[in-house]
Amino acid sequence: MSAHTFIPKIELKSQEEIKTFQEQELRELLTYLEAHSPFYKRLFTTHNIDVSAIKTLEDLQSIPTTSKDDLQKHNMDFLCASPEKIIDYITTSGTSGDPVTFAATEKDLQRLTYNEYLSFTTTGGQPSDIYQLMVTIDRRFMAGLAYFLGLRQLGAGVVRVGPGNPELQFDTLKRFNSTCFITVPSFLLKLVEYADAKGIDLNQTSVKSAICIGEPIRNGDFELNTLGQQIKDRWDIKLYSTYASTEMGAAFTECEARQGGHHHPELLIIEFLDENDQPVPVGELGELTITTLGVEGMPLLRFKTGDICARFEEPCTCGRNSIRLGPVVGRKNQMIKYKGTTLYPPSLYDLLNEIKEVENYVVKVSNNSIGTDDILIIIGSQRQDKVFEKSIKDHFRAKLRVAPSIEFKAPAEVHQLQFPAMSRKPLIFIDERIKD
Repeated sequence: MSAHTFIPKIELKSQEEIKTFQEQELRELLTYLEAHSPFYKRLFTTHNIDVSAIKTLEDLQSIPTTSKDDLQKHNMDFLCASPEKIIDYITTSGTSGDPVTFAATEKDLQRLTYNEYLSFTTTGGQPSDIYQLMVTIDRRFMAGLAYFLGLRQLGAGVVRVGPGNPELQFDTLKRFNSTCFITVPSFLLKLVEYADAKGIDLNQTSVKSAICIGEPIRNGDFELNTLGQQIKDRWDIKLYSTYASTEMGAAFTECEARQGGHHHPELLIIEFLDENDQPVPVGELGELTITTLGVEGMPLLRFKTGDICARFEEPCTCGRNSIRLGPVVGRKNQMIKYKGTTLYPPSLYDLLNEIKEVENYVVKVSNNSIGTDDILIIIGSQRQDKVFEKSIKDHFRAKLRVAPSIEFKAPAEVHQLQFPAMSRKPLIFIDERIKD
């Protein structure tokens, strides 16, 4: 079997067989946590949990969930391995709170490598491909390292360019004939603008596809959203969506069918929970909650990611029978209550991406005196007149029934807001709300 058609045997099995496999893995994990994790040993004792009595995935309901707050307050109590076994230290990006440290062993990096190898083979990646890596591989960032390790396993070529700098990206493309980009999708629009200015015919380049990270490119029906369609209209390449996080050390990546990110059951047990930590029906939105399998350094049990999405269980045309993850509609802690309407930031981004004169933006949310939220959108644009402001607000009212406040700045000023000191990726949502 060639590399690009590789599918793990477990992902071809029935849902019942996958469940049986995961229940065996779960029992091993619980034994490991009770023996090695200060945090989970304390949790089991406090709640009188007999881990030997937990035998099925349904039995997980008897264990309290773990939150980002727990990770921040008790960070190193999650560490299960001795210091001499740790070979890589990572921190989360801190976009929704203080960064959290993760310590990885050699086994953990091998697991990370395997996950990204699966991600690339899921998209049809081949050893003959050359990947242009447009994310940082340093600054304690897991993603860049993960991509590099996975591509090394695949045997593909990698060019570590890093983020930004369209001129360098096109120079790299010309020098190495890259066939696939790994990038934040909004940066692809920057490359389109650069190509237009320089007279570059994008569809005559060697690039065949882009693996899009960090931002959604699809709506809930799996059709391209505004950002995805804008890219596709200008550059006829295959776009693959992927969703991952440092905490789970795993990813959900689309196959050629592009009908959701594929779950790798050998790496994660996943649940979709409502506000009361109860399971939601298939197809309904819930908070993705993960239990890591095969992690040695800092495994997590029933960790609530904060990401709201739906799952799909029917077999995929690619042959996999594992669950598929729908697009993330937003982060639970970023939900906005504005003038009687509940919104998630991605719905605002989608509308802003439709407006050609909007070069960049930051969404700022704060409390008001009546207990709801205020939204201020800081827009970088060459055009800053009242007529333009009214047209933006009318656009929001037509699509979302409400219009936020607008403030114009020079695009360079907005860029500075998006990239504060220590930032590893653009910050387009600023939450100034005082939490209870």
